[in-house]
Amino acid sequence: MSTRPTQLSADERDAALAALGGWTYDADAKAINKSFHFEDFSEAWGFMNRAALLAEKMDHHPEWFNVYNKVEVKMTTHDADGVTSLDLEMAAAMNLFVGEGA
Repeated sequence: MSTRPTQLSADERDAALAALGGWTYDADAKAINKSFHFEDFSEAWGFMNRAALLAEKMDHHPEWFNVYNKVEVKMTTHDADGVTSLDLEMAAAMNLFVGEGA
């Protein structure tokens, strides 16, 4: 049985968000959010495919919404009732997929 991460403290979450370009915290949803914009639908879909493969590997899946060249992403860990290291790991990977971050 694998151990799931626990919810981060507000200080831990805020420090991590400061290093994650474009991600914001939504207190009502207990989630981090970001909108990604692409040249066209094909590029947006390619991003979603990369994120989906990682999500399956991590067994941690985003909530997202796509219209044409825009993908809105929300990350939270439902069984921890908030943001965990899994959400931050996925967010950092998504930023790398679009060439943001180190």
